Amino acid sequence: MTRVGDPAVSAGPDTTAGREHSRPARRPRRGSKRLELALLLTPALVLFVGFVLLPIAVAIYYSFYKWTGFSPRTPYGFGNYQRVLEDEVFRSALWHNIIIAVLSVAVQLPLSIGLALLLNRKIRGRAVLRLVVFMPYVLSEAVTAVVWLLMLQPGGFVDQAFKAVGLGGLIQEWLADGNLVLYTLFVVITWKYIGFGIILLLAGLQSIPAELREAAATDGASSWQTTRSIVLPLLGPTIRIWIFLSIIGSLQLFDIVWIMTLGGPASASATMATYLLDHGFNRYEFGFGSAVAVVLFVVCFIFALIYQRFALRRDTDGALTRMVG
Repeated sequence: MTRVGDPAVSAGPDTTAGREHSRPARRPRRGSKRLELALLLTPALVLFVGFVLLPIAVAIYYSFYKWTGFSPRTPYGFGNYQRVLEDEVFRSALWHNIIIAVLSVAVQLPLSIGLALLLNRKIRGRAVLRLVVFMPYVLSEAVTAVVWLLMLQPGGFVDQAFKAVGLGGLIQEWLADGNLVLYTLFVVITWKYIGFGIILLLAGLQSIPAELREAAATDGASSWQTTRSIVLPLLGPTIRIWIFLSIIGSLQLFDIVWIMTLGGPASASATMATYLLDHGFNRYEFGFGSAVAVVLFVVCFIFALIYQRFALRRDTDGALTRMVG
């Protein structure tokens, strides 16, 4: 007969189970963690090296040679870079990229914000309007360029539309006038890409808590005051991301310009990318074209670094702080 205080009783199965549950779980070995990271990162790393770093290295290598692709490569030092920087056509092409970038921020940004605020309201047919606005962005650049090229031809749809509303006197040679062609292309670019900005801003607007607007309305703030003091500041990170993407896209602009004008007339609509293709492939100056590609890369890279340092840093720092907290 066992007593209550007998050691056999105190060492029952419940105590053993408690000890088993109290044992700490085994931590995964460091070797298995490293193997898992290697398996996950290796494909992405291989693709990044093969399709990003390696082409950059090859372009830098060929940029120091004078090479047509058929003749032997001749060492040329920094001669290609000197020729790029001294070429008036390249400087005008760079200036065209800057004009498009400035116009994108000055025109597309306010227009995108206004349309995003409108489409964020509860109005009839909102889904259809969003679809109509975003649909041009889904089209490829080639399709967009061909359609607008046909519409802007003399006597085309645009000219007929001006005549139909009694504005025939405003008809111009939209793609043949050197003073007008760049701004005509900007209209096409805006039609093509503004939908992306609106969708991006709509996502930012929907992430703003509705309680903030309701509290502002309760305090007597008007709709404009709420938008200016609450909505736009909270939309700041999204706006800064959109500006970054828009400027980088403007510096790398190629498809629409090349299909519609080939950079003409007389290089009036040339960009750095069309200049690169014209010299690097059409004229078989692969060494010089590689130098242009390196210069284009350096321009975009420097802008990205500066913008990250002065504009995006506080957004990323805040995100990291929230993640750590």
